[in-house]
Amino acid sequence: MRFSARHAALAAAGLLALSSLTACANDAASTASTGSGGDGKGTKVKIMVGGLDKVIYLPAMLTQRLGYFDAEGLDVELLSEPAGVQAETALVSGQVQGAVGFYDHTLDLQVKGKDVESVVQFSQAPGEVEIVSTKAEGKITSPEDFKGKKLGVTGLGSSTDFLTKYLAVKNGVKVSEFTPVAVGAGPTFISALEQGAIDAGMTTDPTVANILDKKVGKVLIDMRTPQGSMEALGGPYPSSSLYMQTDWVNSHKDTVQKLANAFVKTLKWMSTHSASEIADKMPADYSQGNKTLYAVAIKSTLPMFTKDGVMPEEGPETVEKVLKAFNPAIQNADVDLSKTYTTEFVEKAAG
Repeated sequence: MRFSARHAALAAAGLLALSSLTACANDAASTASTGSGGDGKGTKVKIMVGGLDKVIYLPAMLTQRLGYFDAEGLDVELLSEPAGVQAETALVSGQVQGAVGFYDHTLDLQVKGKDVESVVQFSQAPGEVEIVSTKAEGKITSPEDFKGKKLGVTGLGSSTDFLTKYLAVKNGVKVSEFTPVAVGAGPTFISALEQGAIDAGMTTDPTVANILDKKVGKVLIDMRTPQGSMEALGGPYPSSSLYMQTDWVNSHKDTVQKLANAFVKTLKWMSTHSASEIADKMPADYSQGNKTLYAVAIKSTLPMFTKDGVMPEEGPETVEKVLKAFNPAIQNADVDLSKTYTTEFVEKAAG
């Protein structure tokens, strides 16, 4: 595919914006803990989140804010990276003990020889939305129109990248026939949409709510609900989760159980409280100055969450089907799905 000088400049701008966002995230990760006033005397656990302010990963910070980590005797430090693939990297390199990101990374890592498993499944749908720029809405009316387009993802190799490729292939567009562009989330995603650096892209709330409020994009595919997941992907799609290296889980079962206890309490709390009540518990800056809009973003995404942290039935099979559609490494591999998740800890937490 040939690019004009303008396209090259826009791509460079997008990469620069993403680099700045990553640098900010790295600074935050290296200098700050997001503790909620705990005494620091509990068992220390570091968890990397693929975007702490994303609504799809809301249970991580909410658990901290509700004091449930402290109640379990845990000193949890939440760190943030703009994309789930970077949280995955932090986990496998041993920088952190846990990652909050998409379950699909456990399958991808297994075929690369890394044993990683979801220990608490936050969701039963991706929580993702394919947004089309208002400038390109006449040219993109379905994934069949992805051919020749620039499509935004949080990061190359991220779950938004995986899902975008699946939607393209499912609708007759080869992976080589469109250009994925790493634009992060939030302001960098919105800027890429406004400036024409991307024609469409996949993102989550609160970015979705802000885009619709600014009228710079429209929803093409909505996967924030189980029904939306079923329509787009053919089944439940377990996405956001707490996943950890299997060896670490097996050697620290007491700590993992305490984490599961805390997260399951949060998921139950979320299921009995309104979006506004949830928004009230979150850090003030997450609302970006518009608490009403932030509550709308939470309300739109709430249907994706489980109430008990248990892996949804047939969820792993849907994820494997999606990945096999475009990922040669998984197409030609026998994935042992039973090793990609465990319900041992959430079942005890529920009991």
